[in-house]
Amino acid sequence: MRSTLFALIAAMTVLGSAVTARAGTLAEPAPSIDNPRMVVLTLNEKDDKRVNAVLSNAINIQKFYGADNVMIAIVAYGPGIWSVLADSPVKARVESLMMYDVEFIACGNTLESIHRDDLLEGVERVQAGLPEIIERRLSGWVDLNP
Repeated sequence: MRSTLFALIAAMTVLGSAVTARAGTLAEPAPSIDNPRMVVLTLNEKDDKRVNAVLSNAINIQKFYGADNVMIAIVAYGPGIWSVLADSPVKARVESLMMYDVEFIACGNTLESIHRDDLLEGVERVQAGLPEIIERRLSGWVDLNP
């Protein structure tokens, strides 16, 4: 019994130091429900591998911080707009990410230039994608173009 107790205490000490080590890599203030990290990702290519990499990056960011501690928005513009159209080959992945509160935003200027407006349900349309990224950055969002 005593050895089991010591083993449990040792395990808790190791686990505690692992959590502390991970927490030590985070900038202050640490992300929380009340103060989440805010990340905007760019989708501007029409390439299956690149689009899937961006979608995977969104998942990895959410896993790292925890879904409650991060807000993720993905802005599609230019050639990347195809990823948020109704006939998109990555439709299932986009819809899945939306179920995990990842926000998808489409550039209205791009949609007008290709004469399309058939967005996946739940995708927000803004007038212009790049200014959306600029305004989010100025509002404290971290913008990434992975």
